[in-house]
Amino acid sequence: RLEVYPFSLRTQRIQRPAELTFRFFAYECVIGRIAAANMLSTGALVLAALQGAAAFTPGGVRVSRAFRASPVTMATPGWDLSEITPDRSLMQRVEGQTRKTWKFNDLSQDRVSVAVNSEGRPVHADIQLWLGPDWTPFKLKAYSEDGKLRPVQTLVGTRNKAAMIEVRNVGEYEFPFSAASDYAKGEMADIPVEIPATATTTSDRVDGGALRSFPLDPSSDKLEIVLNTDGKQLNARVELLNAPNNPKQTYEVFTNNGELNSLCLCLNLPDPGNTIRIVNLAPVEFPCYIHLKESSGGGVASEAKQNAMIGGGW
Repeated sequence: RLEVYPFSLRTQRIQRPAELTFRFFAYECVIGRIAAANMLSTGALVLAALQGAAAFTPGGVRVSRAFRASPVTMATPGWDLSEITPDRSLMQRVEGQTRKTWKFNDLSQDRVSVAVNSEGRPVHADIQLWLGPDWTPFKLKAYSEDGKLRPVQTLVGTRNKAAMIEVRNVGEYEFPFSAASDYAKGEMADIPVEIPATATTTSDRVDGGALRSFPLDPSSDKLEIVLNTDGKQLNARVELLNAPNNPKQTYEVFTNNGELNSLCLCLNLPDPGNTIRIVNLAPVEFPCYIHLKESSGGGVASEAKQNAMIGGGW
């Protein structure tokens, strides 16, 4: 405690000039130290605020590369609805709470392409494979927040049998969508074998009840996914996240044979900052294998990403 008054509060006597000068000097030193400490703490706070703000800029984002997917390559053509049926003869409009079917009788082929899109409305669809009068070995529940930017695109194995594909709109009547299906041609028919065998793709084993997450490259426009097993059942959920716990697309598959009916998907990536989350819903005795292939193929995804860059969406 400093006594800076001409009169001492303790002795009530007049301070000598030298003693008074010393007390004022000590007071000024203490005040200077306090001011310097305040300046240092203020500078530290400003630096921390700037570092915190950098977390919301592209330069400040740090993505873990522990589960990086494959290098970006060219996308496999043939996923889009317009490529499945260029003349739109196989396309059908599916109103809410209704269903449409496509029949396939060529026993020499074992893979069909299915695509579902909308005019920007959400898509809630159930895709099933029918073999015979009462056997449904493959079921896929699909959701997309925007059926135009992120259409549902998948391959379904027919096991070289006469088959029928059913697409059911489980959404409300106000949310119709368009769907088409046809036999996979060219490179599309080889995707279930080609992607797992490609050395540049990411592969990972997921035991029953386990979860895996994969951050994606911001420059990717499409992501091709293959989930398969060694002949056991496949029961898994695939989620495309664009923010924490904000799924843009969700797929939930069940099949009794994940080798004959592996899950093959193509996801559009119109925005950067995506993560794929895959959960094995089966018991621990039924592991599955994940194969990812990132690609850049142009189209709606690239145009939307360029608009985001121009408009500051990055």
